[in-house]
Amino acid sequence: MFQPLDPLLHSELRLAIMSLLISAEEAEFPYIKEQTGATAGNLSVQVDKLSAAGYIEVEKTFKGKRPCTICRITPNGIKAFEKYVEAIKSYLEVK
Repeated sequence: MFQPLDPLLHSELRLAIMSLLISAEEAEFPYIKEQTGATAGNLSVQVDKLSAAGYIEVEKTFKGKRPCTICRITPNGIKAFEKYVEAIKSYLEVK
């Protein structure tokens, strides 16, 4: 039986963000932008969606005089990502 896929994580960019954060635990916005190839605007929208779902935390600080946005995966985000991976595996298993 197939497990349902989390529609929030089934977006290519949101899945890429979560994949980066699952291994790094936290990353600055420019790094995520560079790694995903996303535009700043699109990345910002997707980060907001993941944050609203409780999958990531967003901290806005400053490095000197420059703004710095740090994204961190939450325990709920880790659980959701692991569940998503298990759901994908259920589709790949041959029975």
